Amino acid sequence: MTPLIQLTAVTKRYDAATALRELTFEVGAGEAVAVMGASGSGKSTLLNLVAGLDRPTSGTVAVDGVQVHALSEAGAARFRRQRIGMIFQFFNLLDDLTVLDNILLPSRLGGTPAGRAEIRAAELMAALRIDRHATTYPARLSGGERQRVAIARALMNRPAILLADEPTGALDTATGEDVLDLLLDLNRTGQTLILVTHDPALAARCAQRVVTLVDGAVAAPAGGVAR
Repeated sequence: MTPLIQLTAVTKRYDAATALRELTFEVGAGEAVAVMGASGSGKSTLLNLVAGLDRPTSGTVAVDGVQVHALSEAGAARFRRQRIGMIFQFFNLLDDLTVLDNILLPSRLGGTPAGRAEIRAAELMAALRIDRHATTYPARLSGGERQRVAIARALMNRPAILLADEPTGALDTATGEDVLDLLLDLNRTGQTLILVTHDPALAARCAQRVVTLVDGAVAAPAGGVAR
């Protein structure tokens, strides 16, 4: 079976620094993979390449049948809207938009009809237990509530792949546990997940497979072969 995500011999350099070195990395549909490593090991660069936010210096990036490394800027933006959901450590919500408008933003950028988008947003807010905050601004929410809004926004366009970059790093322990439960539930329903984390316990709980990066190369994937 063709992997949903396939990076082949990918190197990424920034001036004199090399973030990734001849990296080959695969993820199957519905799989949950944790990517671990020290700061500067290439974890966030890997996510950025999968999302089409950056291009490799050499090698290829194929995601859901798309040769992402070959896309124009406009094509990469369209690809992200259609196929990628991103969750960030510090939420990246727009403070001047309400919860509902933050969640609706990907659908508006993607041209989804307003009525259908509002139905989808209502479903997500109910599922994530933030529907009572629809007209609230992010600054009035707790960290856990803001992360739930960020997850709803990431899921708005029904992406094939969910990328989570230290999604519990800015949360207290109890709230982080709630977010982890949400990510686990999403994966159980078939959502493909790549989770970047420094926390071995979080990786062990959320992922079927762990890949460790050291200086931009795969060092120790758990569970057998380096896929």
